Amino acid sequence: MQLDTFGRRLEGEKAVLCGFKVGQVKITDPAVIISSQKDIHPILIATGNVEDEVEGTVFLITEAELAHADEYEVDDYQRISATVVSGQQCWIYLCSKPKNNSRRKSIK
Repeated sequence: MQLDTFGRRLEGEKAVLCGFKVGQVKITDPAVIISSQKDIHPILIATGNVEDEVEGTVFLITEAELAHADEYEVDDYQRISATVVSGQQCWIYLCSKPKNNSRRKSIK
């Protein structure tokens, strides 16, 4: 998916994000389904509970790649700034609105 979306494999480092859980969202956008080869995607859900943690990867991307990621993500996702346990600031995509089918799951 990284090659399809960004044209390269992304560099990154492991990170932990507190106050979130991972859920699932059903994607209906045909282009996203073709690119990812699945219609169920992980989605971050804010819980506000510091005991909830998500392990993932903070990727290094350019401003142009971030804009491209914004275009790729469907309306179920919104991008916000977050701070991981190490103190590093990053962008995350989380659930833009609660849904009945949102179960819990990745730092993007």
